[in-house]
Amino acid sequence: MGGKEGTTIKELSENLGKETIDLYNTSETRSNQKSFGLNYQKLGKELMSRDELKVMDGGKCILEIRGARPFYSDKFDITKHKNYKLLSDYNKKNAFDIEKYLRRRDKVNLKEEMRVKVVEVDR
Repeated sequence: MGGKEGTTIKELSENLGKETIDLYNTSETRSNQKSFGLNYQKLGKELMSRDELKVMDGGKCILEIRGARPFYSDKFDITKHKNYKLLSDYNKKNAFDIEKYLRRRDKVNLKEEMRVKVVEVDR
């Protein structure tokens, strides 16, 4: 999940939404005459409360993917991924250096026949 900061937990709990639960209450009065009562209610309950999110198992996660409802899943062990060796976790030489990139980018001369494709990524 990434953090236990209050607004993050609150937002995630709200994004997960609610479920409907059926609640049955019974009552019994004992005196000279016995009396019984049954009360039925439909209630909304958070799928996961803030407290439940705070103590969630560290091996689990909630994934939020655009176009799909959030879902509960096991975390993936990145060391088992086929491209793990390309990450900076594997080798610090693989770390992306933004300063180095920006210095190099400024020195590149684009020619007229070169085409640049800009891709926007939603976060």
